Amino acid sequence: MESVKKVLFVLSLVILIPVILAFETTQEVQEDNDTSTRSRFLAQTNLRALATCDIFPRTCRGKGSQKPDCCRKQCVNVMTDNLNCGQCGRKCRYGERCCKGQCVSLMYDWHHCGGCNNKCKKGSYCRYGMCSYA
Repeated sequence: MESVKKVLFVLSLVILIPVILAFETTQEVQEDNDTSTRSRFLAQTNLRALATCDIFPRTCRGKGSQKPDCCRKQCVNVMTDNLNCGQCGRKCRYGERCCKGQCVSLMYDWHHCGGCNNKCKKGSYCRYGMCSYA
């Protein structure tokens, strides 16, 4: 009789343990859902996104920043950026690059031959990105 009681006790534990664990996990899920509904503003707001340069222009001019200009909520350098060359929204065409705020063709511009500020010598010309190409 005593061995039957032990077997029933073990069986009841085997049945109750998964039920208790399942109950605890559903409570945790409900608690997580409750925290998200407490404050939608705090839960969904990205504070970093609020500090864009169109609202705070000094964010681009911070110490060591290589992108001092603000264009469409992004810090850029209008002297070198191909999508904002010389001014916001001015895109360089295919095959051109932004050098000193101007869109130039690195293949044929003798002031920027093959790269920005790479001048060809006087009397030579720029072809295919090389000075005095034969």
